[in-house]
Amino acid sequence: MRVHSRAFSTTTGLLLSLMLTASLVFTQERAGSLRGQVTDQFGARIVGASVVLVGADGKKKEVSTNAEGRYVVNGLEPGRYSLSVNSKNFALYENAEVEITGQEQKTLDVALTVALAKVEEITVVNEAGSTDPSSNANSIVLRGKDLDALPDDPDELAAVLDALTGASAIPGGSQIFIDGFSGGRGLPPRAGISEIVINQNPYTAEYERLGFSRIDIRLSPTTEAFRVESEFFLNHQTLNARNPYADRRAPTQSRYYFGALSGPLINKSASFYAAVQRRDTDDNAIVNAIILDSGFNIVPFSDSVPTANRVLYTDLRVNYALNKNNSMVFNYQVIPTSTTNISVGDLSLASRGYNISNTDHVFRISNTMIVNPTVVNQTRFQYVRGRFEKESNTFDPTISVLGAFTGGGSGVNQSVTKTSRWEAHNYTTIALGGNTLRFGGRLRHVNIDDSSPTNFNGAYVFAGGPGPRLDANNQMVLGDNNQPIMDELSSIERYRRTLLFLNQGLFPDVIRTLGGGASQFSIVTGDALASVGQIDLGVFAQFDWRVRPSFTLGLGLRYETQNNISSPLNFGPRLSFAWAPAGDTKRKTVIRGGFGVFYVRFAESLTLQANRFNGLNQQQFIVTNPVILDLFPRVPEIENPQSLALLQTVRRVADDLQAPYSYQTSISVERKLPHNFALTMTYLNARYLHMLRSRNINAPLPGTFDPEGSGSGVRPVANNGNIFQYESSGRLNQNQYIVTVNSRLNPRLSIFANYILNTVSSDTDGPGNFPANSYDLSGEYGRSSFDIRHRSSIGGTIDGLWGLSLNPFITMRSGVPFNITTGRDTNGDTIFLERPALANDLNKTGVVTTDFGAFDPNPDPGQALIPINYGIGPAFFNANLRVTKTFTFGQTFLPGAPGKVAKRDSPYRLIFVITAQNLFNNVNPGVPVGNLTSPLFGQSTSNSTEAGASRVSSNRRINIAIRFNF
Repeated sequence: MRVHSRAFSTTTGLLLSLMLTASLVFTQERAGSLRGQVTDQFGARIVGASVVLVGADGKKKEVSTNAEGRYVVNGLEPGRYSLSVNSKNFALYENAEVEITGQEQKTLDVALTVALAKVEEITVVNEAGSTDPSSNANSIVLRGKDLDALPDDPDELAAVLDALTGASAIPGGSQIFIDGFSGGRGLPPRAGISEIVINQNPYTAEYERLGFSRIDIRLSPTTEAFRVESEFFLNHQTLNARNPYADRRAPTQSRYYFGALSGPLINKSASFYAAVQRRDTDDNAIVNAIILDSGFNIVPFSDSVPTANRVLYTDLRVNYALNKNNSMVFNYQVIPTSTTNISVGDLSLASRGYNISNTDHVFRISNTMIVNPTVVNQTRFQYVRGRFEKESNTFDPTISVLGAFTGGGSGVNQSVTKTSRWEAHNYTTIALGGNTLRFGGRLRHVNIDDSSPTNFNGAYVFAGGPGPRLDANNQMVLGDNNQPIMDELSSIERYRRTLLFLNQGLFPDVIRTLGGGASQFSIVTGDALASVGQIDLGVFAQFDWRVRPSFTLGLGLRYETQNNISSPLNFGPRLSFAWAPAGDTKRKTVIRGGFGVFYVRFAESLTLQANRFNGLNQQQFIVTNPVILDLFPRVPEIENPQSLALLQTVRRVADDLQAPYSYQTSISVERKLPHNFALTMTYLNARYLHMLRSRNINAPLPGTFDPEGSGSGVRPVANNGNIFQYESSGRLNQNQYIVTVNSRLNPRLSIFANYILNTVSSDTDGPGNFPANSYDLSGEYGRSSFDIRHRSSIGGTIDGLWGLSLNPFITMRSGVPFNITTGRDTNGDTIFLERPALANDLNKTGVVTTDFGAFDPNPDPGQALIPINYGIGPAFFNANLRVTKTFTFGQTFLPGAPGKVAKRDSPYRLIFVITAQNLFNNVNPGVPVGNLTSPLFGQSTSNSTEAGASRVSSNRRINIAIRFNF
């Protein structure tokens, strides 16, 4: 293992030096300030609201909001303050804790609950634009009632957040951070989230990746007064519509129980938050495949296989103030989960199922220290220890009939993965007048011990290809020249002939002559245990310079490095600006732009694969020799590979592999329009270089391999098998045009909508992506699988009659590109990714005519192949609706002025929620089968479950939830 110790020590020393310098230089005492905006729960600005701050010493400062609903409280000494906001016709907002850390201008927006009977007295005004780097109008901040509109199920919540970020159109997808830490497995319960921020300050050097795909989740805070939250969630199959790809409405049920308690531990010094959620989901995996019946006839097959998922989420947090300038947060979570019948569904039969269990222990410590009124230091540490177990339902060899079904065992056998991860952050913020300097770094380490006997039982593959025509009696049909008439056989037909003729007692060589026989066999032997350790470091400095009130410039630099690859010079400069044009005194227009270089880390899982299949630890054999293939259905003994003349398949990382990086550039125009509308138009260009891919660098040389000839093919490295190498030779180019509109039309109605026009071209879709021809990569550049051309989301809040709150959320997109392949290995690289050509002669043997065109799976030399991702899948439309009714009751009394008490009405809240997912029961097919030799080619075998549209077993779902809070 190679570690860039010099780079680590240099950057760490620089970070510590900067922190020491900052603490020595900035010692002058200057007061801070708190500012923000007061709105109702729908976003309308509130004029004349009373904002009160009370310090730890009991001193009080009070101001009122201006005509724009804004307030400013100046002259605040460092320390903790209690914030309350009061306005006529609104419920009292109180007990919010604010920490003033120094000279910088801290911002806190407040949303008040409207007294619905008197909403006509509210004053609504347009908001002025801001040139603050973190105030970009195309960011999304969800808190309060906005969070109530999100799905309760964490998996469905993740899908909705991905839809909001457009992550499916971004290589690598979205990044999720929980309280500033890299996210673990899944999301926390929605009821335990206080705020979600998407795409804020996208070009800051603090972020390793562009902020457009960043999702920051902040957990519910501790409180100084006792607070109780509870929720019960239910879904049952009687409330759901049948999955259109299932033959019946399968039994399903989901039950969630959530409870949380927060309050004080030590008066004015320590408070706590404790939460627990239990999620029990009984669902089904839907199988749609092509199999053989007992009479060796090819028949469609559909099945619903029960699955069960159990999750226990526990969260305990303690906030402790060491003194007025130093506070600590301690957090511990334990999250055990279990799921049955993983890997079942679509073409995968029930025998392929395996069960998993996983337990994560998460420890977090955060410290915020006010060095002096102008300098704040934050330190965070997270440690995650996990144990992940998998066990197959059966231990039979896997049988994969390409494009028809996958049966036999799952191949995972019994595996255990032990993971230990930690990460440490240290950030320093310095206020320099109206400017801000922020610098710091993050150090991460992961260690994985993975005992995985995957494919130790072997796997057979049956592919399509040419074979003799048979009559109704399964006899060979001869032509006029007394030679067999050849047809293009499907994979399931080859499998049928194999089983049929084995049952008749024919010898394997005869079966192969009649068009039967397996196409490939693979097996793994050796030591099941493989390990990897990886560490990476990122340090940054970011200076936000307010050149003048109407123009802000962001200048940043980030440096990253890691072990396991030699790519030390990963410097990422960042530049951004925000400008309000001269003459626009109300700042209704703000123009923003940015440029940055962003690096992608080489994942530890890829290094683990290379360590596992290095030829010594585990031995992997991929066999195409008919002598061994004709042993089917028996599994050959591989104790002595040399006696069988088997060549190993190894994995390795290219010596010249570099960390992938991208150049990101964007320009946007934000405009405030009449009637509280805000419009943002953004152009984003991305150029990715050194993208990861896999390539068989020891595949047979072009023209030397004969699919019908055993042992054919000349390899560059003689007497060696496949060498699957991770390389950084890919590229990707992307252009996005994004339009965002939002409006708070009135206190009862709000709306937001976005539209994304997206074009992406690339020659790789990720580290596991192989080219069709290992020696010619030029044909791989084309439409990327990320090229979802059109995407749109629409949502909002409607407060109607009888106190009901409606939250619709609609997502739409055009089709997802998919690759069309011949389903055969005709170049000997043991990977079934060859693409056909467009047919020049429709009468040529083997030509396949489809709705996507007429394809020739046996192109002549020099004939152009179809581009990658030539097929386009079905479009997607989904509408979700959430209906909420809140009942409030009771009274409580709080300490007020000396000798008096303040009465707060209705502290108890009983909330009823009904959610309809895929309200109109629209059928959204998944990505079609792209294998030309499959009888299912061009068909979708399952429904799409993106953006929380539906679960696997149902198309439309109706959920019921009850909450009680006080």
